[in-house]
This record gives sequence, C-alpha cells and structure tokens, in this order.
Amino acid sequence: MNPYVKFKPATRNHFFSTLKKRVDNYFIANNISKTADTSMVIKTIILLSGYILPFVFILIFNPSFIISTLLWALMGFSIAGIGMSVMHDANHGSYSNSKWVNTILGNTLTLIGGSVDNWKVQHNLLHHTFTNIVHEDDDISDKFVLRFSPHTKVKWFHKYQYIYAFFFYGLQTIYWVFVKDFLQFQRYVIKGEAKWVTFTKLLLSKLIYIFVMLVMPIVFFNVSILNLMIGFFVMHFVAGLILTVIFQLAHTVEGTTHPLPNEKNEITNDWAIHQMNTTVDFAPKNKLLSWYIGGLNFQVEHHLFTKICHIHYPAISKIVQQTAAEFDVPYLVNEKFSDALMAHVNALKRFGKEENPKLTA
Repeated sequence: MNPYVKFKPATRNHFFSTLKKRVDNYFIANNISKTADTSMVIKTIILLSGYILPFVFILIFNPSFIISTLLWALMGFSIAGIGMSVMHDANHGSYSNSKWVNTILGNTLTLIGGSVDNWKVQHNLLHHTFTNIVHEDDDISDKFVLRFSPHTKVKWFHKYQYIYAFFFYGLQTIYWVFVKDFLQFQRYVIKGEAKWVTFTKLLLSKLIYIFVMLVMPIVFFNVSILNLMIGFFVMHFVAGLILTVIFQLAHTVEGTTHPLPNEKNEITNDWAIHQMNTTVDFAPKNKLLSWYIGGLNFQVEHHLFTKICHIHYPAISKIVQQTAAEFDVPYLVNEKFSDALMAHVNALKRFGKEENPKLTA
C-alpha cells in the first residue's frame, strides 16, 4: 500500500454529506437500528448449521462416497454464505453494536480456515479505501494467470483468461487456507514483538483447522482418505467459485473505472465519487440471491456505508440512487445476475488483450 495516495476534498456540491444525512434520517424516522435484526440471527444459524451439521453427519455416519461428496458441497455452499452474510458484516462492525458479538462472528472466518487480521487489512483498509486502484487494492492485483487491471503487463495467455478464470476462482479458498494468509502476513504485519504474536495466532488457527478437517476424520472416525480428500477439495472449490464470482461482479465488470493517481499521487475525485465510479450493483430485485450473498449485490451502498448491516441496503439503495441522480453522479447497476456475469466475462476479455501503452513503450 502506498500511504501517500490521496483523494481530493469532497466535490459535486457535497454529494456524500447530503446522502449521509438522508440515510441517517431514514433510520431515525423509522426508529430502526443500522445493525442486524432477528432475521439476520436466523440466517446466521441456518448458514452455520449448513457448514457444521453435514460435517458432523460425515464423522458419525461415514456415508457413501456420493452422499459424502454432496454433503461436502453443501458445506462449501454454506462457507460462501457465512463469508458473505455473517463474517463480512461482523468484521465491518455492522452486525451488532456490541464489539464482542462482532468479534465472535467475525471469527467465523477462522472457523472456515482464514485469517481475520489479514482480511481486515486487505478488505476493510485496502479494498474499501483504494477500490480498483492498481497496486493499492489487492483484490485487483495480478494473480498467477489472471489479470484484473488495465494497468499491469498483459501476457500472451491472458487472452484466454475469460475461459479458464472460473476454474482458478474455485481454487481461491484452498490457496487462501494454505498459502495466501502466510504471504499476506509478510506484507501486512508491522515488524516487532506484535508480529510474532500475530503469527503465532495465525499458525495455531491453521493447525487447528487442518487437524479438525483433515486429521481428526481419519484418525478418530475412520473416514476414507480418498473420500476426505475429494470432499475437502469439492467443499473449497464450491466456496471459492461462489465467493470469487460474487466479489468480481461488483468491480471487475464493464462500466467501472480503474483510475491512476496523478503526478501529485492524488486521485482526481473525492472518495465517495470514486466509489460510485468503481462499484456496481447487480440483480437488485433478486431477493433470494440478496439473502444468500449478504446484500453484496448492493455493493454501491455497502462501499458508501460499511457500518450499516446489509439487510438495510435495499431500502437505502433508493435514497442513494435518487441522490446520485440529483447530483449528476453515476449510479452503476446491472439489473440481472446474467448481465453482471456477462459484464465480468467481457471485462476479462478486454483485460486479456488490452495493452497499457506505458508498459509497452
């Protein structure tokens, strides 16, 4: 992260201050909290049960290969749901007004093999501050054979990435569990005594996760090694594919921008306008999708108001859209999931062949 990248002071006749006041008034007028309600608690129980209960069933009943694999797939589906609907809100501090509740539910990420400390740096700090700014937002950094920015070097195989990208998306959570967190630790954590405390916590959480998921079933419950390995892979492939696709549909799509800092290391827009240019909503009328993915189809609202629980996004989206129109600010949306998916595929195609003149001169 470059600490000197800055945004210009608020412009467009105080768009964001006006929007924030209107959103705040919405909660005051309706006498509702910005955090979770009973429906969120029910959803949390459902998604956590979808992850834990199938695993318990596998351990106790040691079902056939087909049943076992289906249960692992259900666990992967639930992992993605937990990540998007529970962990995400909690680690933004928007699940509850209680810090300890957010901490406990935020650590559901540890339960599924990730590091909360790394995630908060990558997502809360880098991604939400420097959205779609190359070398600042880790979410759009080049990843092995994938290119998500027009400002990095294009390689010959990138022209095929729209074909093979989805396979690599499925590997993301496996990579996250075994490799990514350790690489991020080296980049994110400040040197000193606290570094080793953080590393110890990271290492212990990984060892416990590996023991519970891969050692305990074989040693104590006689689960077939082959069934376990295939099931574990299926679980993570399902989770990785869903998580990566959903997050990509908000930023790496046609219509969003990838601005570069000017000679003063400054982005030419203020932060709120930058978010409106780099973020897109999708399938806003699909209530079932919105329930499962934690309102991440309302990414514009989420990026502007990270401290508001996602259950409120559909309501405040109307305020955001109206205010954006008044101030002549872009409000990007793909009305259908299929439209968003195609916009992402088209972006992958463009990034796969579009050269940055500065890199080819």
